[in-house]
Amino acid sequence: MSQTTLLEEVVQWSKDTCRLEVKSVLPKLIISFHGSQFWEEHIHVLKIITDMFLPHLSLSELEDECFSKVLPKVGNMFNKLMEEINNQVGGLSIQNTEIHSFLRNILQVMVQVLEVLSGCVRHVCSFEEAPALDSIRSLPSCILKVLRNTFQFHHGHLGEVYCGRLSLVGDLLQGLFKEAYSLQKGLMELMDRISLENTASEDDVADVITVIHSLLDICSVISNLDIALHANTWKFIIKQCVKYGSLVEERLRHGDITSCLCDDLLASFHSCLELAEQISQAGPQVAHSPEYKLFQKTTKMCRFFANTLVHYIKEFKAFLSKSCRRFHQLYLQIVSKFPPSLCSPVLPSPLSEELNGAALVPMDALLSQLLPLRPFAESVLNPSQQLSPETELPHCLLLVSVMGQFPSHPEEALQLWCDGSHFPEDTPRLPLFRALFQSFRRCCTERRVPVLLPGVMMKGQAQGNVTLHHHVCVMLCARVASLPPEHFPLLERSLLEAVLQPDTQTALLATDVWCFIVNEINGHLPTFPFFHPLLTQVKSCGGECYQLSHLSLLLRRMVFLMTPGHQMELVERFPPSQDDNLPVWCHILLRALSHDARQRVEADIITLTNTTVTNWQKAGCKLGQLDKNIALLSLLMVVRGVSPEAECGSSALTIISQLWVAMCPSQVKIHPSIQCTLKLLLSMSAILVKSFDPQLICQALVCVGAMVSEKCPDDLLLAALDFLASLGKVFIPHDSQSQVLPRLSDLFGTLLAERSWLINQHALEAFAHFAEVTNHEEVISQSLSSEDTKNKVVNFLSKTINAQETVESRLERLRLETSVLERHNTILEANEETPCPKRARQETSVEEEYRRYLQTAESALRALQTLVEGRASSTPVPPPHWVTSRLQELQTLITHISTANPPNR
Repeated sequence: MSQTTLLEEVVQWSKDTCRLEVKSVLPKLIISFHGSQFWEEHIHVLKIITDMFLPHLSLSELEDECFSKVLPKVGNMFNKLMEEINNQVGGLSIQNTEIHSFLRNILQVMVQVLEVLSGCVRHVCSFEEAPALDSIRSLPSCILKVLRNTFQFHHGHLGEVYCGRLSLVGDLLQGLFKEAYSLQKGLMELMDRISLENTASEDDVADVITVIHSLLDICSVISNLDIALHANTWKFIIKQCVKYGSLVEERLRHGDITSCLCDDLLASFHSCLELAEQISQAGPQVAHSPEYKLFQKTTKMCRFFANTLVHYIKEFKAFLSKSCRRFHQLYLQIVSKFPPSLCSPVLPSPLSEELNGAALVPMDALLSQLLPLRPFAESVLNPSQQLSPETELPHCLLLVSVMGQFPSHPEEALQLWCDGSHFPEDTPRLPLFRALFQSFRRCCTERRVPVLLPGVMMKGQAQGNVTLHHHVCVMLCARVASLPPEHFPLLERSLLEAVLQPDTQTALLATDVWCFIVNEINGHLPTFPFFHPLLTQVKSCGGECYQLSHLSLLLRRMVFLMTPGHQMELVERFPPSQDDNLPVWCHILLRALSHDARQRVEADIITLTNTTVTNWQKAGCKLGQLDKNIALLSLLMVVRGVSPEAECGSSALTIISQLWVAMCPSQVKIHPSIQCTLKLLLSMSAILVKSFDPQLICQALVCVGAMVSEKCPDDLLLAALDFLASLGKVFIPHDSQSQVLPRLSDLFGTLLAERSWLINQHALEAFAHFAEVTNHEEVISQSLSSEDTKNKVVNFLSKTINAQETVESRLERLRLETSVLERHNTILEANEETPCPKRARQETSVEEEYRRYLQTAESALRALQTLVEGRASSTPVPPPHWVTSRLQELQTLITHISTANPPNR
């Protein structure tokens, strides 16, 4: 029987005849299918096979009797059909009817191929029993190949389908897409019915992997074609991965899966942002607009991708080490588009809340899954990573969020993040606290704007917005309060490093946290070990440097937190009567001390300063011996805390008067050491000026005039302005006005005309303060000698703003200034020529203990020495008889410690 005769006869058969003849006729039909010459013949034979004979095969016969022999040819045929379309589509036009007809015929054949494959899927699903994978092995692979080609073509020619040359066959292309959509849905339903046991064959597992990876490839194509299909495909992929977890986890392309999820999440997120900006520009009446409905659909997809990614990480986190850097970048990219980031768009509250729930809220869940992973910690804490300016703040907030999640994770996570890397072979990893301070420092522009974050609700008060400094400080202190003791050495080193770097606000943050620690454990510091290293650092800093400025700030704050007993212990161990301890006392606010401690310190400093000045005068006031400015600085601290009528105030006034008399204007201009003395004198004189006689004021003005006429340091001019402002409180007697008032007017006039914005601003403030309280109104008019100066003063007093900055221009200015500040700080760190010690090398916990105990022992012995030598009181008391024997016992103990385990050399 010929092929034509067979086909003509078969199409006339009934179902019963087909069932009876299936074994003999089906092989012949398959041969006929392979031997067909034309597309129409192929599809005709294929439909006969699948429509008339396939239903009469049992489930176990499908693969061997039909699918394995037919479907590979179907896949190849579909590929050739697609090649024909690609080859001919360039000539398609309304005039070229031949190509038009040819393409329509091919597309009709392709639609029929998809219909045939859908029929195969429906037939397999019609069996009550779930199919075994080896009974349909050829079907999924053929369908996936056809689907990929279909969706790729549709994606590549999407624009032409609706408005280009392919619009001539657009109805068939849309039909092809819909049929492919239906076919994929059917395939996924079929695969859902299949279940593999743990004993599944290698081929079955490989087939499942192929299905997952093929659909993953399809996902990247259909993301712009259909939202529902895209979402359903991802649901199926993740469901299959989780369903066969232990069977497939080592063979899945985890990196590709998570990368695609990240890409889709970011794409949907950016689409949400664009739609939200369009809606916000359109006005408030958009609740029922098409754009808003599309925005809601897109945010739903965004939330879906975020939650899907979190779910996948939760299931397969052990296999995602290579993806952790991508997760880190994803977190930063999303957070950077939300307030308080400076590059976040301004959106209406309803849109912002929806977007927040879709993208930002899932980031917390994402972080919770990633936090225990070492590769993620290594990515976040990488000391050499380069972040873009817009991701600096998100990175800082990420580190804060990590701290906030510690209570819900085991101790191992805390160690992973807080301890840093220990060995050279480890991937470099900063300790969390050190990384946080470094990140906070890099958020310079955000701190200066300042950006605001939601504060913590306390004592029933409404939640308000707080600065970045406040937010980080509260979170740091909350975490430090529950930090296990073994982490404190590293924390203290991070705090000290932050104090010793050049950014002042970062140093202030570290100071705040350190003071919180001291306040929490204040009652447990009877042996004074905590403060001794700090005081040693302050003493070792010579001259002025940013490290000394930051350390002195820390010291001043800590003294306020000390108990009266500890303060007295500080006085005993660092007596202000000794020269080498003055670097400590010149930075302590004496009003922070208890009454007894303060009296002792004031008396000692007055006595020492008086002795220093007297000795200098006796030596002939030689410039080479004027090196005791540290004593004057300590005296300034005393003057700031006492009234002129007090005994020590009177003593200070005597010392200051003696120094003013010795000041020579010609020498002040030449010698920097005298300029430093003059600056301190001006600062003290501004406080005690009411007690000055007119001749002393005149002498001071002469010295200031000599300095102002020359180029002198800004800090000296600022001290001079404070002094000039204080003169408003003084009434100059009539017989001295001719000597004082003209000089005063000249100085104000000169400083108000200064071109330096810093000096000019302070000059305006000083002049305003002087004018507000002075009785010598003629000085005011005489100081305003030029019209320009008069206008500046009037504008300042009336708070007139000449030019109002826009938000954008101010932000741009702050960014430019930030780059200047960063360069300046970098230069400071690179050229540390001051005697301030550089950061101590990293010590192990054992070294830290040795250092701490030795410092405690040394402090105790020095205090005992002070007591024995009678320095603690004016009437020395002999030590008890048993002290000598106890000292001998301690000497024996020290010898034993030294010889028992000699140090390594």
